[in-house]
Amino acid sequence: MATTTPSTTRTSVLERFLRYVRIDTQSALQSDTTPSTLKQLVLLDLLAEELRAIGLTDAVRGEFGHVLATIPATTKKRVPVIGFVAHVDTSPDADGAGVKPIVHRGYDGRDIVLPDDPSMVLRESDIPALARQRGNDIVTASGTTLLGADDKAGVAEIMAAAEWLVQHPEIPHGPIRIAFTPDEEVGGGVTHFDVAAFGAFCAYTVDGEERGEVDTETFCGDSMNVTFQGFGTHPGFAKGRLINSIKIAADFITRLPKQRSPETTEGREGYLHPVGIDAEIDHTTVRFILRDFEERGLRDSEALIERTARDTVAAWPGASMSCKVTEGYRNFKTVLDAHPEIVANACEAIRRAGMEPVQAAIRGGTDGSRLSFMGLPTPNLFTGGHNYHSRHEWVSVQDMEKAVEVIVLLCQVWEERA
Repeated sequence: MATTTPSTTRTSVLERFLRYVRIDTQSALQSDTTPSTLKQLVLLDLLAEELRAIGLTDAVRGEFGHVLATIPATTKKRVPVIGFVAHVDTSPDADGAGVKPIVHRGYDGRDIVLPDDPSMVLRESDIPALARQRGNDIVTASGTTLLGADDKAGVAEIMAAAEWLVQHPEIPHGPIRIAFTPDEEVGGGVTHFDVAAFGAFCAYTVDGEERGEVDTETFCGDSMNVTFQGFGTHPGFAKGRLINSIKIAADFITRLPKQRSPETTEGREGYLHPVGIDAEIDHTTVRFILRDFEERGLRDSEALIERTARDTVAAWPGASMSCKVTEGYRNFKTVLDAHPEIVANACEAIRRAGMEPVQAAIRGGTDGSRLSFMGLPTPNLFTGGHNYHSRHEWVSVQDMEKAVEVIVLLCQVWEERA
């Protein structure tokens, strides 16, 4: 059975990753453009160019930023078309400009101090996954930015696998579609994605974490805005007239149950999470994200928030409130359960790469969460990255290499089982 050669994929995937993370692709929540930031197009255009350079002549970047390409089949079998998807944008939660990646060779278990901010330290006692990386090479940023492994590790892995497959036509596989998307971190990555034009039976996002994992469940996710209306006037003449909506919002936030927060939940527990405040004296909006593995959990959180807001304004005569819920994504488990071969083939590829597959429920969402309900069943594969959305973000080079190997092997598994 043909497989990848570690020295070749290592050079390709690491060099690509180090190059990609230096390009600022941070997306923006408060934006009315698609992509939400034009700087994402710099990397997307580069990827289209690199795909054409390795021989994928149909590679193109579309109007809404999606880069699409095809690796032609090398077998005469009728094999279902499969796809691989990764997003180029990085989270607005931490600075994404001026990333300086550092490769820490042969990690030996000692603390990793990030030089541009010595208070930023990666310790095994804080990060259990790091303890499993003894002897491996770890990539971090320098301490003042995130790294961008979410999801430029996935981008680099798909690119490295594509290059390998093009260079080795003796490896039998069916048609393979590739997609790179913008704006996943702000929920808009596949809003304009043309599933029919993509033309795949299924796809795999390469946007997970721990090696060997395939995510078969995600959170359901909604966003919710609560706006408090007060009354503004000159503070020198405010007695009996001023209704300060900022204070109302502060009162409201303190009334929310602490046990429903991200910092107090784990496993299959959902949460409600205030992520921003747009504040003026006369009106203030509190922005939430809501997460739960079941839709009824979202409804419970939405009802709790609205009830708490109404109780709050009742204590502030003259104030009023309003709520707006925006649907985000849903748990793709129900879609994947109807096509068990999609996950089964991924697990087989992981086994052939020398790992024990772990089917996981990710406390987050991916482009695959929405794509699955758009007609493209899309579970999520590991990248080797950890501590996403944080200046503590890191990735294992050896796990990245394994992800490349799994992508190549997965293409072979689909061909064998066609």
